[in-house]
Amino acid sequence: MKSIAIFAAAVLAAPGGLGAQEQGDTARRALQRQANQLDRDGKTAEARVIFQRLIDEAPDPAAKAAAQRAMAMSYGFDGDCANAVKYEQLVIAYWVTREQAEPQNAFYQQGEMANEAARVCIDAGDLDAAEKWYREGARLGNLEPAPRTHPRSLWDFRTAHALARIAARRGNRAEAERQVALARQALEGDSVMARPQERFYPYLVGYVALYTGDLAKAETELTRGLAMRGNDEDPFQHYLLALTYERQGRAEQAKAMYQKAHDLATGHNPPAAFTRPAARKKLDGG
Repeated sequence: MKSIAIFAAAVLAAPGGLGAQEQGDTARRALQRQANQLDRDGKTAEARVIFQRLIDEAPDPAAKAAAQRAMAMSYGFDGDCANAVKYEQLVIAYWVTREQAEPQNAFYQQGEMANEAARVCIDAGDLDAAEKWYREGARLGNLEPAPRTHPRSLWDFRTAHALARIAARRGNRAEAERQVALARQALEGDSVMARPQERFYPYLVGYVALYTGDLAKAETELTRGLAMRGNDEDPFQHYLLALTYERQGRAEQAKAMYQKAHDLATGHNPPAAFTRPAARKKLDGG
Protein backbone atom coordinates (compact mmCIF):
# COMPACT_ATOMS: atom_id res chain seq x y z
CA MET A 1 0.00 0.00 0.00
CA LYS A 2 1.26 3.47 -0.81
CA SER A 3 2.23 5.67 2.12
CA ILE A 4 0.08 8.70 2.86
CA ALA A 5 2.75 11.06 1.54
CA ILE A 6 3.15 9.14 -1.73
CA PHE A 7 -0.62 8.94 -2.22
CA ALA A 8 -1.06 12.67 -1.58
CA ALA A 9 1.77 13.56 -3.95
CA ALA A 10 0.27 11.38 -6.68
CA VAL A 11 -3.12 13.03 -6.34
CA LEU A 12 -1.67 16.53 -6.35
CA ALA A 13 0.51 15.83 -9.38
CA ALA A 14 -2.23 14.28 -11.47
CA PRO A 15 -3.29 16.13 -14.66
CA GLY A 16 -6.51 18.02 -14.31
CA GLY A 17 -6.21 18.70 -10.59
CA LEU A 18 -8.55 17.44 -7.93
CA GLY A 19 -11.44 16.59 -10.20
CA ALA A 20 -9.36 14.13 -12.22
CA GLN A 21 -9.05 11.85 -9.20
CA GLU A 22 -12.48 11.99 -7.63
CA GLN A 23 -15.54 14.19 -7.88
CA GLY A 24 -15.91 17.51 -6.09
CA ASP A 25 -16.30 17.50 -2.35
CA THR A 26 -15.50 13.79 -2.04
CA ALA A 27 -12.03 14.40 -3.43
CA ARG A 28 -11.44 17.36 -1.16
CA ARG A 29 -12.53 15.45 1.93
CA ALA A 30 -10.22 12.58 1.04
CA LEU A 31 -7.27 14.92 0.64
CA GLN A 32 -8.07 16.73 3.87
CA ARG A 33 -8.15 13.43 5.75
CA GLN A 34 -4.72 12.59 4.36
CA ALA A 35 -3.34 15.99 5.34
CA ASN A 36 -4.85 15.75 8.82
CA GLN A 37 -3.13 12.41 9.34
CA LEU A 38 0.18 13.83 8.16
CA ASP A 39 -0.13 16.53 10.81
CA ARG A 40 -0.87 13.96 13.49
CA ASP A 41 2.18 11.99 12.34
CA GLY A 42 4.39 15.05 12.67
CA LYS A 43 4.79 15.51 8.90
CA THR A 44 3.42 19.02 8.95
CA ALA A 45 5.38 20.38 5.97
CA GLU A 46 3.92 17.63 3.78
CA ALA A 47 0.45 18.30 5.15
CA ARG A 48 0.69 21.97 4.28
CA VAL A 49 1.44 21.19 0.64
CA ILE A 50 -1.97 19.54 0.49
CA PHE A 51 -3.73 22.27 2.43
CA GLN A 52 -2.30 24.92 0.10
CA ARG A 53 -3.59 23.02 -2.91
CA LEU A 54 -7.01 22.80 -1.27
CA ILE A 55 -6.92 26.56 -0.71
CA ASP A 56 -5.77 27.30 -4.25
CA GLU A 57 -8.38 25.04 -5.88
CA ALA A 58 -11.29 25.75 -3.56
CA PRO A 59 -14.55 25.80 -5.54
CA ASP A 60 -16.11 28.57 -3.43
CA PRO A 61 -15.29 30.97 -0.56
CA ALA A 62 -16.68 28.65 2.11
CA ALA A 63 -14.45 25.77 0.98
CA LYS A 64 -11.47 28.12 0.84
CA ALA A 65 -12.12 29.30 4.40
CA ALA A 66 -12.40 25.70 5.61
CA ALA A 67 -9.03 24.89 4.04
CA GLN A 68 -7.49 28.02 5.56
CA ARG A 69 -8.76 26.97 8.98
CA ALA A 70 -7.18 23.56 8.49
CA MET A 71 -3.93 25.27 7.52
CA ALA A 72 -4.07 27.28 10.74
CA MET A 73 -4.34 24.06 12.72
CA SER A 74 -1.45 22.56 10.79
CA TYR A 75 0.70 25.39 12.11
CA GLY A 76 -0.78 24.67 15.53
CA PHE A 77 0.80 21.21 15.42
CA ASP A 78 4.16 23.02 15.14
CA GLY A 79 3.33 25.46 17.93
CA ASP A 80 3.53 28.29 15.39
CA CYS A 81 1.30 30.98 16.89
CA ALA A 82 2.03 33.67 14.29
CA ASN A 83 1.09 31.57 11.26
CA ALA A 84 -1.94 30.08 12.99
CA VAL A 85 -3.15 33.63 13.65
CA LYS A 86 -2.45 34.60 10.04
CA TYR A 87 -4.70 31.89 8.65
CA GLU A 88 -7.41 32.30 11.27
CA GLN A 89 -7.58 35.98 10.29
CA LEU A 90 -8.31 34.90 6.73
CA VAL A 91 -11.16 32.74 8.02
CA ILE A 92 -12.48 35.64 10.08
CA ALA A 93 -12.42 37.76 6.90
CA TYR A 94 -14.62 35.16 5.20
CA TRP A 95 -17.16 35.33 8.03
CA VAL A 96 -17.22 39.11 7.72
CA THR A 97 -18.64 38.57 4.22
CA ARG A 98 -21.45 36.50 5.75
CA GLU A 99 -22.65 39.10 8.24
CA GLN A 100 -25.63 40.21 6.15
CA ALA A 101 -26.74 36.72 5.16
CA GLU A 102 -26.37 35.02 8.56
CA PRO A 103 -25.52 37.64 11.19
CA GLN A 104 -25.88 35.50 14.32
CA ASN A 105 -23.66 32.72 13.02
CA ALA A 106 -21.18 35.05 11.28
CA PHE A 107 -20.27 37.02 14.40
CA TYR A 108 -20.17 33.88 16.52
CA GLN A 109 -17.80 32.23 14.05
CA GLN A 110 -15.57 35.30 14.02
CA GLY A 111 -15.28 35.02 17.79
CA GLU A 112 -14.67 31.28 17.57
CA MET A 113 -11.84 31.69 15.06
CA ALA A 114 -10.17 34.37 17.18
CA ASN A 115 -10.41 32.10 20.23
CA GLU A 116 -9.04 29.20 18.21
CA ALA A 117 -5.99 31.29 17.28
CA ALA A 118 -5.62 32.34 20.91
CA ARG A 119 -5.70 28.71 22.05
CA VAL A 120 -2.81 27.83 19.75
CA CYS A 121 -0.88 30.82 21.09
CA ILE A 122 -1.35 30.09 24.79
CA ASP A 123 -0.31 26.47 24.28
CA ALA A 124 2.72 27.70 22.33
CA GLY A 125 3.66 30.01 25.20
CA ASP A 126 2.96 33.30 23.42
CA LEU A 127 0.85 34.69 26.24
CA ASP A 128 0.60 38.26 24.94
CA ALA A 129 -0.78 37.08 21.60
CA ALA A 130 -3.12 34.69 23.38
CA GLU A 131 -4.55 37.47 25.54
CA LYS A 132 -4.97 39.76 22.53
CA TRP A 133 -6.90 37.18 20.53
CA TYR A 134 -9.04 35.91 23.41
CA ARG A 135 -10.15 39.48 24.05
CA GLU A 136 -10.76 40.01 20.35
CA GLY A 137 -12.80 36.81 20.24
CA ALA A 138 -15.11 38.12 22.96
CA ARG A 139 -15.42 41.48 21.22
CA LEU A 140 -16.35 39.90 17.91
CA GLY A 141 -18.71 37.37 19.41
CA ASN A 142 -20.54 40.06 21.33
CA LEU A 143 -21.29 41.94 18.09
CA GLU A 144 -23.90 39.27 17.37
CA PRO A 145 -27.24 41.07 16.90
CA ALA A 146 -30.53 40.15 18.49
CA PRO A 147 -32.05 37.68 18.66
CA ARG A 148 -28.76 36.29 19.97
CA THR A 149 -28.08 32.58 19.75
CA HIS A 150 -24.96 32.80 21.95
CA PRO A 151 -25.36 34.88 25.12
CA ARG A 152 -22.90 37.44 26.46
CA SER A 153 -22.50 35.21 29.51
CA LEU A 154 -20.83 32.56 27.32
CA TRP A 155 -18.17 35.01 26.19
CA ASP A 156 -17.79 36.28 29.77
CA PHE A 157 -17.11 32.73 30.92
CA ARG A 158 -14.73 31.96 28.08
CA THR A 159 -12.79 35.19 28.57
CA ALA A 160 -12.42 34.73 32.33
CA HIS A 161 -11.40 31.10 31.76
CA ALA A 162 -8.72 32.21 29.31
CA LEU A 163 -7.41 35.14 31.34
CA ALA A 164 -7.14 32.94 34.44
CA ARG A 165 -4.98 30.45 32.55
CA ILE A 166 -2.83 33.23 31.11
CA ALA A 167 -2.35 34.79 34.55
CA ALA A 168 -1.38 31.40 35.98
CA ARG A 169 1.18 30.92 33.23
CA ARG A 170 2.59 34.36 34.07
CA GLY A 171 2.86 33.39 37.73
CA ASN A 172 0.21 35.89 38.85
CA ARG A 173 -1.78 33.80 41.32
CA ALA A 174 -3.95 36.66 42.57
CA GLU A 175 -5.13 37.62 39.09
CA ALA A 176 -5.64 33.98 38.15
CA GLU A 177 -7.85 33.43 41.17
CA ARG A 178 -9.77 36.64 40.46
CA GLN A 179 -10.54 35.42 36.96
CA VAL A 180 -11.52 31.98 38.25
CA ALA A 181 -14.05 33.72 40.48
CA LEU A 182 -15.41 35.65 37.48
CA ALA A 183 -15.74 32.40 35.54
CA ARG A 184 -17.69 30.89 38.44
CA GLN A 185 -19.88 33.99 38.58
CA ALA A 186 -20.68 33.70 34.88
CA LEU A 187 -21.73 30.08 35.30
CA GLU A 188 -23.92 30.81 38.30
CA GLY A 189 -25.56 33.75 36.53
CA ASP A 190 -26.84 31.75 33.55
CA SER A 191 -27.95 28.21 34.27
CA VAL A 192 -28.80 27.50 30.62
CA MET A 193 -25.33 28.49 29.44
CA ALA A 194 -23.75 26.69 32.39
CA ARG A 195 -25.15 23.26 31.61
CA PRO A 196 -22.78 22.50 28.70
CA GLN A 197 -19.96 24.68 30.08
CA GLU A 198 -19.78 23.45 33.69
CA ARG A 199 -17.49 20.59 32.75
CA PHE A 200 -14.76 23.06 31.79
CA TYR A 201 -14.61 24.57 35.28
CA PRO A 202 -12.62 21.81 37.09
CA TYR A 203 -10.15 21.89 34.20
CA LEU A 204 -9.75 25.63 34.79
CA VAL A 205 -9.20 25.27 38.54
CA GLY A 206 -6.81 22.37 37.98
CA TYR A 207 -4.88 24.28 35.31
CA VAL A 208 -4.43 27.30 37.56
CA ALA A 209 -3.38 25.12 40.48
CA LEU A 210 -0.86 23.27 38.31
CA TYR A 211 0.82 26.40 37.01
CA THR A 212 0.83 28.14 40.40
CA GLY A 213 2.41 25.19 42.20
CA ASP A 214 -0.50 23.60 44.09
CA LEU A 215 -0.05 20.09 42.74
CA ALA A 216 -2.39 18.38 45.21
CA LYS A 217 -5.25 20.66 44.20
CA ALA A 218 -4.36 20.25 40.54
CA GLU A 219 -4.57 16.47 40.85
CA THR A 220 -7.91 16.64 42.69
CA GLU A 221 -9.56 19.03 40.24
CA LEU A 222 -8.21 17.47 37.05
CA THR A 223 -9.20 14.00 38.23
CA ARG A 224 -12.66 15.31 39.07
CA GLY A 225 -12.91 16.97 35.68
CA LEU A 226 -11.91 13.86 33.77
CA ALA A 227 -14.71 11.95 35.47
CA MET A 228 -17.26 14.27 33.87
CA ARG A 229 -18.97 13.26 30.66
CA GLY A 230 -17.23 14.78 27.65
CA ASN A 231 -13.94 15.37 29.43
CA ASP A 232 -13.06 11.68 29.45
CA GLU A 233 -12.16 11.98 25.74
CA ASP A 234 -10.29 15.30 26.04
CA PRO A 235 -6.58 14.71 25.30
CA PHE A 236 -5.42 18.04 26.72
CA GLN A 237 -7.00 17.47 30.12
CA HIS A 238 -5.29 14.08 30.26
CA TYR A 239 -2.02 15.81 29.35
CA LEU A 240 -2.45 18.26 32.24
CA LEU A 241 -2.97 15.40 34.70
CA ALA A 242 0.10 13.64 33.29
CA LEU A 243 2.13 16.82 33.79
CA THR A 244 0.83 17.01 37.35
CA TYR A 245 1.98 13.44 38.01
CA GLU A 246 5.36 14.21 36.47
CA ARG A 247 5.85 17.23 38.72
CA GLN A 248 4.88 15.11 41.70
CA GLY A 249 7.63 12.65 40.81
CA ARG A 250 5.20 9.86 39.85
CA ALA A 251 6.99 8.84 36.67
CA GLU A 252 5.11 5.65 35.82
CA GLN A 253 1.68 7.20 36.28
CA ALA A 254 2.80 10.19 34.25
CA LYS A 255 4.00 7.98 31.42
CA ALA A 256 0.73 6.05 31.30
CA MET A 257 -1.28 9.26 31.27
CA TYR A 258 0.91 10.83 28.57
CA GLN A 259 0.30 7.74 26.46
CA LYS A 260 -3.44 8.04 26.94
CA ALA A 261 -3.34 11.74 26.07
CA HIS A 262 -1.39 10.98 22.91
CA ASP A 263 -3.76 8.22 21.86
CA LEU A 264 -6.82 10.42 22.41
CA ALA A 265 -5.36 13.26 20.32
CA THR A 266 -6.88 12.12 17.04
CA GLY A 267 -8.59 15.37 16.08
CA HIS A 268 -7.41 18.27 13.96
CA ASN A 269 -8.13 21.00 16.49
CA PRO A 270 -6.25 22.99 19.16
CA PRO A 271 -6.32 20.33 21.91
CA ALA A 272 -4.92 17.68 19.56
CA ALA A 273 -2.53 20.09 17.86
CA PHE A 274 -0.77 20.75 21.15
CA THR A 275 -1.23 17.42 22.91
CA ARG A 276 -0.14 14.95 20.26
CA PRO A 277 3.37 16.35 19.63
CA ALA A 278 3.85 17.38 23.28
CA ALA A 279 2.89 13.94 24.61
CA ARG A 280 5.02 12.26 21.95
CA LYS A 281 8.00 14.33 23.09
CA LYS A 282 7.40 13.36 26.72
CA LEU A 283 7.14 9.68 25.82
CA ASP A 284 10.35 9.93 23.85
CA GLY A 285 12.13 11.25 26.90
CA GLY A 286 11.85 14.97 26.26
